[in-house]
Amino acid sequence: MKFKITTIVAIGILITSCKGEQSANKEALKTPVVTNKGQELVSKMLDKVGDYNTLRTKKDVLYTYTYQTADGKTDISTEKYIFDGELSYGKYELHERTLSDLEGTIEQGYDGKEFWLKQNGEILNDSIALKKVAFNRPTNFYWFTMFQKLMDKGVTYKYLGEETLNDIAYEVVKISFNFGESKPTDIYQLYINKNTSLVDQFLFTVADFAVVETPYLMTLKYEEVDGMLLPTKRKYKKSTWKAAVNDAPWTTVNWSNIKFNNALNKREFKK
Repeated sequence: MKFKITTIVAIGILITSCKGEQSANKEALKTPVVTNKGQELVSKMLDKVGDYNTLRTKKDVLYTYTYQTADGKTDISTEKYIFDGELSYGKYELHERTLSDLEGTIEQGYDGKEFWLKQNGEILNDSIALKKVAFNRPTNFYWFTMFQKLMDKGVTYKYLGEETLNDIAYEVVKISFNFGESKPTDIYQLYINKNTSLVDQFLFTVADFAVVETPYLMTLKYEEVDGMLLPTKRKYKKSTWKAAVNDAPWTTVNWSNIKFNNALNKREFKK
């Protein structure tokens, strides 16, 4: 099943600005042919952080996801993914911004065929709540694999030149998506550090919710985990196309306790 990654901004969730179009098929594992400088820079970045082939050798991941909105609402969930098939599970002990009307522990899952939701161990069939699950599960999975999926088919690259911000020299690459849709798609503007080849920050739009003229800026800090560099600390807020921000609070996203190769079974993702 392919997902269109929109955003959960409309329901108070993180960004999924990218139309990430998550397809974990074997075609995505083929080494792409580099056709321009923008794509070359993205490919070089993946040499540093680890590409999708590297990620898939890890089989699965288990980690703690902590999200805090600019106004202080917090989610804390235990996340589990199997990379083959993009199976996704989240258990929320704290959910002040995700399905905050539900009391107690909530669990969300995608088993490769359907999305499901539990409250305190009991299945919920509320259609509105399940629509939110259908955003959350592929969104959280996508952001964990975002850089690796920038080499998917349908992604286009435009090199915008060099730019210096805060005394750091960057190569700037515009990322857009072409999946045969007539409606507008989202845009990333990556700031790739010339010294490290890492993305220090990027701008992104949310076309599905008309966030196009005023992008968001996300900044990243990395942690090495099992031979990969993961952007485990993120924060974002509204910006300009020159990557200028005001003094408004940031929304923060942290990944911690990351463990790969947990021998997760697909049965764990079924309701």
